Amino acid sequence: MDPFTDSPRVRSDSMSSSASQGSRSKVLLRQRLTQLLTCIEDMSSDDEASEEVSRSLDEAFQLCGQFLPTDSFRLHMVTWNVATAEPPEDLKSLLQLDVQPPTDLYVIGLQEVNAAPVRFISDLLVEDSWSHVFMDTLAPRGFVKVTSIRMQGLLLLIFAKQIHLPYIRNIQATYTRTGIFGYWGNKGGVSVRFSFYGHMVCFLNCHLAAHMNYALQRVDEMEYILETQEYDIADTPNVRDHKVVFCFGDLNFRIADHGLHFLRSSINSGRLNLLWGKDQLTMMKKKEPFLQEFEEGPLNFKPTYKFDRNSETYDTSGKKRKPAWTDRILWRIKPKTPPSEDEEDEKASTSTDDGLDEYPLLVIQDQYTSDMSYGVSDHKPVIATFSLELRKVFDTALVHVSPLGVWSADQDALLNYTVQEDFMSSTWDWIGLYKVGFKSAFDYETFVWVRENDLPETNEDIQISVDKDEIPLLGGHYVLGYYSTNMQSIIGISANFQILESKRAVMEGLVPEKSNGLN
Repeated sequence: MDPFTDSPRVRSDSMSSSASQGSRSKVLLRQRLTQLLTCIEDMSSDDEASEEVSRSLDEAFQLCGQFLPTDSFRLHMVTWNVATAEPPEDLKSLLQLDVQPPTDLYVIGLQEVNAAPVRFISDLLVEDSWSHVFMDTLAPRGFVKVTSIRMQGLLLLIFAKQIHLPYIRNIQATYTRTGIFGYWGNKGGVSVRFSFYGHMVCFLNCHLAAHMNYALQRVDEMEYILETQEYDIADTPNVRDHKVVFCFGDLNFRIADHGLHFLRSSINSGRLNLLWGKDQLTMMKKKEPFLQEFEEGPLNFKPTYKFDRNSETYDTSGKKRKPAWTDRILWRIKPKTPPSEDEEDEKASTSTDDGLDEYPLLVIQDQYTSDMSYGVSDHKPVIATFSLELRKVFDTALVHVSPLGVWSADQDALLNYTVQEDFMSSTWDWIGLYKVGFKSAFDYETFVWVRENDLPETNEDIQISVDKDEIPLLGGHYVLGYYSTNMQSIIGISANFQILESKRAVMEGLVPEKSNGLN
């Protein structure tokens, strides 16, 4: 059974659509096989035929291989309007921590994080409470915060498994205000873009205009955000230049026309399909070309707005807001640009397989649901999980870094680093010592600058000394990470190693001395 064609999951890919990808591969494969049969008929000797058959079959199998990505990564996304509430203590259900296969990336978009003036200023100085609770939950499981961006109540957090850090590069973030004619950040969008194993991805967290009658304004705001956000990257200066874009958040689209009684009875009876046709976002997709480029899984979960807090009961206040799917997760695969007539003529005269995507990316949605167990807000969080199936553009870290010899606080230690591929290094780059389970690139125990006099040559081994006074006295399990200031990410990380407990720790009374072999 073909896992792609027979699966009920929602799928899209970097060849614009699965149908066009499959038909194109079949046509090209048929051409190769036709050439093979012609060669066999024209060959005068068995040896010559065998050689030509082998060569043609190799080409055919290589052609098929281009459409089969070799690695799969699990992406877990959350969007939640938290309505200025403080985070709950337990986020295990929201993050599905024990799911199989295990998650590789977490992308968490929050709206209406408490942005009162005093609170917002304090959050600028230290991490906000939501960031803290997510880091505290994910760090012990080996996830590191890659980056984050906040604009008033909008917060976007990116976490990755530690092993992926050297392959997440060129991280940039930006924001767009749309509230009060673009001067206030209570509405708008924040985004993060980066290269993941060479594939350009972008995540955009939005909070659009509220209320039933502003559907057109929501569409205008979304298009404005997509068109105006810019990055200092030559090949992907705008959001829609990326191979895959995930757009999510409190998009605030409502369910039109139906009355409150019909809405609630349809929800209570599980007949959600009766409401889909009047969902404003679904209706707008039929009219707006840019929205038609985005895909979304089926709305097989209850509308996530508006609830009485700490309950699963829709709004019973005097306003009696109608339930709606305000909280959404969409994605877009960059359409394949059709070639010009001149390019078509040139291709026809040179090669039949020019233009194939050598590094395809398939996006398969595995889950699209909400979690009704959380009641701190009048919105319920929405969860989507995806399989990102891709062929890695690269799988070698830019820098190899490792400890040398025994490490303890009783003596200076040595580390070694080697630049394995040329990149825009800087004398402001540094190598951090991180305790296993660290939360972010800046959660280091100590750090040392890279060589300051001149930048290293490729494959040159460089040793750096670490002062013993900077090494933890109690020891433990650690890693070394090379941080690039230009890429704003860790681009090389060592294997786990142990720092031994120092004699100084005993002398300073941090641990008891041993007596007769016992602590």
